[in-house]
Amino acid sequence: MIIGLGSDLCNIERIQNSLDRWGDRFRQRSFTDIENAKAARRPHTQAGTYAKRFAAKEAFSKAVGTGFKRGVFMKDIGVVNAASGAPTLELTGGAAVRLAELTPAGHSITIHLTLTDDHPWAQAFVILEANPKA
Repeated sequence: MIIGLGSDLCNIERIQNSLDRWGDRFRQRSFTDIENAKAARRPHTQAGTYAKRFAAKEAFSKAVGTGFKRGVFMKDIGVVNAASGAPTLELTGGAAVRLAELTPAGHSITIHLTLTDDHPWAQAFVILEANPKA
């Protein structure tokens, strides 16, 4: 069953402006070490890489119904790749707690994430699916 759905559209140029203005402060407050390492490996598309991840964090916060309130922080939501290469989310702190609160008893959660960009836009969709445990 679907327990959450969120989407976000992020302007890549806005992220570039934040990188130019705040630099490492913005990177460290908003992104995980894994996300920062991935963006560093993509110098020509760094702002787009960050914008997709920023959009994913926003989409997740909408899917759990809190936004960035009630202990859910940007840095608690990290975009990682599954073994298949598909993007997914790794949650810590308040983001993990909030998702656990939404998860029905006897169920596990699958996080579906899709990312795309076409300058100047980056977009993410998050679907939270609860599945009965076997």
